[in-house]
Amino acid sequence: MIGLDTNVLLRYIVRDEAAQAKAASRLIEGRCSKEAPGHVSHVVLAELAWVLGRGYGYAKAEVVKVLTAILSSAELKVQEAALAWAALRAFQDEDGQADFADYLIGAVNADCGCETTCTFDKRAARSGWHSLVE
Repeated sequence: MIGLDTNVLLRYIVRDEAAQAKAASRLIEGRCSKEAPGHVSHVVLAELAWVLGRGYGYAKAEVVKVLTAILSSAELKVQEAALAWAALRAFQDEDGQADFADYLIGAVNADCGCETTCTFDKRAARSGWHSLVE
């Protein structure tokens, strides 16, 4: 198994730099398989969602589509995929105000036994976290 960095997945998806997109495609399509999937960490998922939305202007629905494809791929293995799926469901909810990374943090914390997640982030606080903002 090989680990994939955010920039490799980004080039593969966005294809905005031809040489890097070609190298990413060669790596992912040539080395990642059902038998030996590429590893995608929570950090990579969170970075990817943020960069696609903020850096490339992807709409929330487009980010959800990309993350769903990654989580559904037999050629990619997402770290603790059940937690990532839970975060994605919360993120795609129409009432969801926080970023994907916030939902992922909350899902991981809940899985670790945390009763809540404390934050200064007002959008995350509206999603059920404990706000430290007065």
